[in-house]
Amino acid sequence: MESAYALGINEMTAGSQTGRAVAPGTHLRLLSYNIQAGVYTRNFGEYVTKGWKQWLPHRERQLNLNHIADMLRDYDLVGLQEVDSGSLRSGFIDQIEYLAHRGHFPHWYGQVNRNMGKIAQHSNGVLSRIRPLRVAEHRLPGLPGRGAILLEFPTSDGGLLGISIIHLALGRRSRGRQLTYIGELLAQYPYLVLMGDFNSNCQSQEMKRLMEATDLRGPSCEMKTFPSWRPMRNLDHILVSQRIAIDDAQVLDYFMSDHLPLSMDMHLPPGVSLRN
Repeated sequence: MESAYALGINEMTAGSQTGRAVAPGTHLRLLSYNIQAGVYTRNFGEYVTKGWKQWLPHRERQLNLNHIADMLRDYDLVGLQEVDSGSLRSGFIDQIEYLAHRGHFPHWYGQVNRNMGKIAQHSNGVLSRIRPLRVAEHRLPGLPGRGAILLEFPTSDGGLLGISIIHLALGRRSRGRQLTYIGELLAQYPYLVLMGDFNSNCQSQEMKRLMEATDLRGPSCEMKTFPSWRPMRNLDHILVSQRIAIDDAQVLDYFMSDHLPLSMDMHLPPGVSLRN
């Protein structure tokens, strides 16, 4: 499956230039977070009793977004899943742009994966303090509604750091096809980060095949992020290629969704840095 389209960086909107300083060119602080469009779910019963929050605007959603934006300010690049790009339920606010402005990120991009018009705009998003060379959007195999964002950052040794934000399907067979596609797509990058909501743990057959076919690995395989009120499953991951060193990785106790956010501090090999 080919990329739906690719965007040059000039088409990536620039926001406020203030906020946390860009990290040195060898180190990055990453965060992956499924924010459930700003809805905080406290137990499984609320999927039914408060399911209306997924479709209608309410004050709590905006308060949650403000808290999330304050937390994101400590990071250099953030991958978001289940974000709304501006519909009835979000009060017609593009949540990716809103978080970028409030979190003081100069660059952002949103990928609408399931367009339900004025009712909902289910999206992936990325916020970055570092300007990528290129941003590409990919539709993943299977039923419509799943996608990947791919960013490229040039490195001082003439290579590329590829960072991809994904949200995979619920079904095992579809996930397998999607991870096969993603593995082939990302094989070209000497430095690679794959992050997002995989809807799968590292013991699944589809994840094992991905990690056997690539050199991706990460401590997130042991970190439980779902459900946020009683984490039992490791569905969210930040995986990196072998040449990238991991300084720290953790699940944050931040209850603003039905998932918990996952963070990682990483650095490139000695003598290699991001090139402006």
